[in-house]
Amino acid sequence: MVNIANILSLSRLIMSPFLLFLAWSSRPELFLFFVILALATDLLDGYFARKYQLVSELGARLDSMADVAIYLTVPLSIWWLWPEIIIREAGYVATALVSFTIPVIFGFVKFRRLTSYHTRGAKLSALLLSSSTLLMLLQGPSWPFHLATAFFVLAELEEFCITALLTRWQPDIPSVLPIVRQRRRARH
Repeated sequence: MVNIANILSLSRLIMSPFLLFLAWSSRPELFLFFVILALATDLLDGYFARKYQLVSELGARLDSMADVAIYLTVPLSIWWLWPEIIIREAGYVATALVSFTIPVIFGFVKFRRLTSYHTRGAKLSALLLSSSTLLMLLQGPSWPFHLATAFFVLAELEEFCITALLTRWQPDIPSVLPIVRQRRRARH
């Protein structure tokens, strides 16, 4: 299914190895430009999918694959370009990576696929985490990154809970609340 939303997600997926190359070849300015571009595609793919009714299972899966690729690529790239930031923020970086990895593995074990929930919390925390990371890379303060990491952990905890509550895979769930309400109705 070729549409603007899927093209944006695919472009983010393709940018991941390119970001690694830019980091490995010590090109921080180009790296920052393409990270910003990748983050913009992350914001725009969902917008276009909803606005033009392009929401699909393929789109949700493609978006999730691109998210995983970026979430794994960026910390490694930052390590190569700005190791002092990774060392200084090691606890927060490790917390973010672990809190991201556990729900992904749990969802993959339970449903044999990426969860693709795209909750409101995940969207907000991704925006906060990416913008605070960029701020830090541009010599800004670290406290927004610390706060964003806390939001990210909560969003990933919500994803873990959604996976635990669902009996079958379902993409694009706004939060854990509809699942909890549905289970309560089923008991009564």
